[in-house]
Amino acid sequence: MTYVVTEACIRCKYMDCVEVCPVDCFYEGDNMLVINPSECIDCGVCEPECPAEAILPDTEPGLEKWLELNTTYSADWPNLTRKRPSPPDADEHKGEEGKFQKYFSPEPGQGD
Repeated sequence: MTYVVTEACIRCKYMDCVEVCPVDCFYEGDNMLVINPSECIDCGVCEPECPAEAILPDTEPGLEKWLELNTTYSADWPNLTRKRPSPPDADEHKGEEGKFQKYFSPEPGQGD
């Protein structure tokens, strides 16, 4: 098992999860974070820290797409080990439906 970041992170990118991760397995895209499943130690400390409830165990049904997306983009995006401020409009997008189709960007973020 591993944890994955889902659509709920897009345009929110709160980064509270990054601060508690003991193995630094978060990677930053332009408007979301992902977890490298090979680096995740399944400790689960990140899941309750996410205000958007975007982090879930990959054992939940229907997360195959998100496991693949996390795997793919964690190989391309820069590592993130420190929390930074969230986007100014993050709260406006919290809970919004259909964010992947509307906003997903394959562009990398800045990382550390």
